[in-house]
Amino acid sequence: MLTRRGFLAALAARPRRPNILLVTADNLGYGDLGCYGNTEIRSPNLDRLAREGVRFTNFYTGSPTCTASRASLLTGRHPIRYGLNRQLNAKENMNGPGLPVAERILPAYLAEAGYATGCFGKWNLGWATGGRPTERGFDEFFGHRSGNMNYFSHTYNGVHDLYRGIEPDHTPGYSPDLFADAAVDFMSRQRARPWFAYVPLNSPHYPNKLDTAPGEKFEWQVPEKYLRGYGYAADEADPRKRYRAVVTALDDAIGRVLRAAPPDTLVFFYSDNGAFMLPDRGLEVQTNRPLRDGGVTCWEGGIRVAGMCRWNGVTRPGTVCGELLSAFDVLPMAAAAAGAPLSKGVVYDGLDPTAALAGGKSRHDALFFEYQGHQGMRWKQWKLVRDAKTAPWQLYDLAHDEGETTDAGARSPKTAAAMAARFHRWRGSL
Repeated sequence: MLTRRGFLAALAARPRRPNILLVTADNLGYGDLGCYGNTEIRSPNLDRLAREGVRFTNFYTGSPTCTASRASLLTGRHPIRYGLNRQLNAKENMNGPGLPVAERILPAYLAEAGYATGCFGKWNLGWATGGRPTERGFDEFFGHRSGNMNYFSHTYNGVHDLYRGIEPDHTPGYSPDLFADAAVDFMSRQRARPWFAYVPLNSPHYPNKLDTAPGEKFEWQVPEKYLRGYGYAADEADPRKRYRAVVTALDDAIGRVLRAAPPDTLVFFYSDNGAFMLPDRGLEVQTNRPLRDGGVTCWEGGIRVAGMCRWNGVTRPGTVCGELLSAFDVLPMAAAAAGAPLSKGVVYDGLDPTAALAGGKSRHDALFFEYQGHQGMRWKQWKLVRDAKTAPWQLYDLAHDEGETTDAGARSPKTAAAMAARFHRWRGSL
């Protein structure tokens, strides 16, 4: 059996400059996968990834909504720092500004280090000239501009929204399959240099009535074969059953990408935020169990998400990491793995998590959250949270109350006061 000292020696000697595969799901619930305890949904490929690598139980997204969470992932910085702590509206998604062009994003670092770079899926960060994927460090882009689109017709609010580079594309098919196949094709063409594939799949985001064509049913969209795989009829109307098939279709697409990645690939997967526990947006079919609430809130169900990593020479198969980690950490991790220096004079909120992935400790002492008046802070086992800036703080001991059911502030007032003071110092520093 490999000793701790031997494992760290192996870590230090691991191959340099791995290929990097970053896959994200869209609004996947913390409790929507088999490896997180779901017994109704079939997710064999992600379950296998968890067995082959490390699964996270305290991994946090940078924001509980799509635009801001994706911006925080690609910048390694809190969206408050650059004024994008919100969801882009329809006009901004289609033609307007979003993530400021002054913000340098992950593919730019890796391209400078000699990596081939590709993005396949949901962008949701603005489409003004200078802000599009192939203008920000990606060699290739195949995906959609908006935060959501029809999985089959590829329309957003009635407008076609599938693009290759900066030009409209009309390739037919189920969008998660199209993006997965494009990522596989990209990886297969890279022979001369290492590559970075960012695969932000747009599933299982809830359907949008504005994306539904006249005569088309408003329902969770999935190819018939995944319904039949569960023994359901092709016209199954039960949204819970349809949602199960949607997640399995997502898992199948991810499985194809994972099988195409060489063994030395650094594979990182997580959901951009928790499931939206709102009417017609996930409440009826999704779950963040055992966490409270969901997307657009700073309760655990909105910000703590399913995630896992497989990195040969770093992660050990079948391990579970309970260390405090964040989507902010992906950029410094990838940059360090690629030998790409970070920009001088830039404040990063992420910290390279490689040691924690290998079984060590997180470099984070605390994490901070804010979105639309919701505010939160995680420190050790404690969670400080409130759902309005003028509301009193609530304190939860997540080690004994993971579902945030009983406010512990009255019995631990010093902890609550110290955390509140620290939160305000952090907020003031921005």
